[in-house]
Amino acid sequence: MAAQLSFIGFVRKNLWRRRLRTLLTLCGIGMAIGAFVGLVGFSNAFEQSWLRLYTSSGTDIAIIQQTFLNTSLPESATAKVAALPTVAQATPMIYNVMDLTPEVNALVYGWKADSYEFESLQLLSGRPFHDGQSEVMLGELLSGSLHKKTGDTLEIQGSPFKVVAIYHGGSALETGAVIMPLDQLQQLSSLQGKVSTIHVRLRPAPAGEAPDEYLKRAQAQIEAALPGLRAVPAAERAGNNQFVRLAHASAWGTSSIALLIGILGIANTMAMSVFERTREIGILRALGWKRGQIMILIQLEASVLGLGGGFLGIAVGWGALQLLAALPQTAGIVSATFPMALVAEALGISILAGLIAGAIPAWRGAQLSPVEALRHD
Repeated sequence: MAAQLSFIGFVRKNLWRRRLRTLLTLCGIGMAIGAFVGLVGFSNAFEQSWLRLYTSSGTDIAIIQQTFLNTSLPESATAKVAALPTVAQATPMIYNVMDLTPEVNALVYGWKADSYEFESLQLLSGRPFHDGQSEVMLGELLSGSLHKKTGDTLEIQGSPFKVVAIYHGGSALETGAVIMPLDQLQQLSSLQGKVSTIHVRLRPAPAGEAPDEYLKRAQAQIEAALPGLRAVPAAERAGNNQFVRLAHASAWGTSSIALLIGILGIANTMAMSVFERTREIGILRALGWKRGQIMILIQLEASVLGLGGGFLGIAVGWGALQLLAALPQTAGIVSATFPMALVAEALGISILAGLIAGAIPAWRGAQLSPVEALRHD
């Protein structure tokens, strides 16, 4: 107990002795953890939005190419899929990101007029589009950004399209999007006869067959009927498309840079602390402290800095997510709830960052000779 109190006392005394440096270090690691919480929280929410996109429409499986580089597949495969005994409905679609104005870009979906995906939409005004016509439907969020209403004309890549409906979608990825006839988007994208994916709604599972086993059986049937293509469950597809992968990669890449800067800040603080306390460390070694105890002391200080910065960063990240949840442009994507898993992950990373940052200063402090340390001015 006495040793433990000594550790705690030394840590508190040293961190308080250089209050400004401690505060700046906490702010540095706090901003890094805040960036992690905000960016990773947003990318996770983005993935959940894609999952809601599938669940709201009742999509069970998405059919895609097996290779990442080839992201299109023949539209004609839809008929083969629809003929399978486990498939209730199959609908081809294209999605892409396009510039609608110099300031606004949005997701653009190409659907067939008879697609079951329309069941998840609520028309606020107008009517569904017709295949073969230069018509578009705008999500309510996007229509507000573009100041467009039913009957207006929207120009996309130099071609005029009539706005025939304003709708509310089951996901923010629909509410902030454009939906147009599949053949029209194929022409704009030079993908005649090609689609991005085929969405599949399965028939109910037979009595006595588990839903997971039924899903696997349907996947096997589809892949056997369409060699070279993959049948991916909707939940897996939600986290494994190019938009979500890009969001995750950007979040982790930016967070990693911020964390590296935070780690360097803690390392600098601990290195300065060891240098300034060389004589103190020599006294502790002369009193019988072992090298391992010196290392634990310095690592404990670094961990406290990391943990304190972690709590500060969680507060910063929480505030950023609350702001995003309140903004009209992102309110449908970011939830105001704060997942505890993200909190635990952030605290774990902050403590690990402290341990990494303190490793070299702790080793250097433990290697000090008591005689040489006591001679230090």
